[in-house]
Amino acid sequence: MSDITELHRALVARVLGDAGQARSALRRAAFDNAVLREPLHTLIDKVARHAHRVTDEDVAAVRAAGLSEDQIFELVVCAAVGQASRQYENAMAALAVATEDRQR
Repeated sequence: MSDITELHRALVARVLGDAGQARSALRRAAFDNAVLREPLHTLIDKVARHAHRVTDEDVAAVRAAGLSEDQIFELVVCAAVGQASRQYENAMAALAVATEDRQR
């Protein structure tokens, strides 16, 4: 197994682990870009799918809904790492198929 795979696993374990300001289930939902209540859903979905469109207003709305700065930060990191993980896993699967095709 490559070092990058081990590092990826360690990163995912760290962002989803027990220690954190945001509840573990909420961090997992952000990581998975699962359905969340508004306004958190809008922020997390933007981070995962269109990060360049996140605005100060998106963050302010989540803060006004009762989440702390630390919780928001953790959830944004979880959303970004979750999206990066999905892209990484898709790339590794495509590489495996391409490598398998070459070996035939």
